[in-house]
Amino acid sequence: MPERITLYTAKICPFAQRVEIALHEAKAHHNVEQFQIDLQNKPEWYAPKVNPASKVPAIAYGGPHVPPDQPSPESIKLAESLILVEFVADLFPHSHLLPHDPVKRAQARFFIDGVSTKFIPAWHAFSQGKSSEEDFLTAVEHLQALLPESGFAVGAYSIADVALTPFLGRARVTLKEDLGGYPRGEGPRVLAVLTSGTGRLARFGKYAQDLLARESFQATFDEAYITERYKARFADLRK
Repeated sequence: MPERITLYTAKICPFAQRVEIALHEAKAHHNVEQFQIDLQNKPEWYAPKVNPASKVPAIAYGGPHVPPDQPSPESIKLAESLILVEFVADLFPHSHLLPHDPVKRAQARFFIDGVSTKFIPAWHAFSQGKSSEEDFLTAVEHLQALLPESGFAVGAYSIADVALTPFLGRARVTLKEDLGGYPRGEGPRVLAVLTSGTGRLARFGKYAQDLLARESFQATFDEAYITERYKARFADLRK
């Protein structure tokens, strides 16, 4: 039986949501206590007692049962979202988040590399008005080329899908609300290209629909909160 987990997270953070999704897939709620970190006003104890980098997500694993804002030095502190997702997969093998087959496991990690080095940078640049729609869609095509004919990134739902989903969810909010530094009116049109399941990104669109319909994503994503925060964040980009 895995020991108790305290997850330090933040609703706004896609990296933190990766770990929330993994824990939800593992049905680990009996083992987990969450503590929301205000990223604009982090507690003074957080960096010295939990994560010296002062980022979320982070986990305190094991040790005595103490309040989350009084982390025990006896618990093991771990950080970085992709490491934590694999940690959850190892702790809860019944989740099947980490493929047993070595080839599938390598393919999942290769897909994650594409998320980290292509999709996320291209999305951030496009949403901030620093690169073109075509640059972003080319990055999406890189992931599409890695997808099987049906199913998730390596067939069954895995760490690969967990890595992408929070960013895709936030991209949907941004485009649907037409927020960002790209020309006004472009957001909903790009969203249709990205998720409609037709045209040049037909396979990716179906995949995106499946990811965003996943119960573990919906249960860990506060769309109203994200929308409000993003409207404030992107308000000045078009001025």
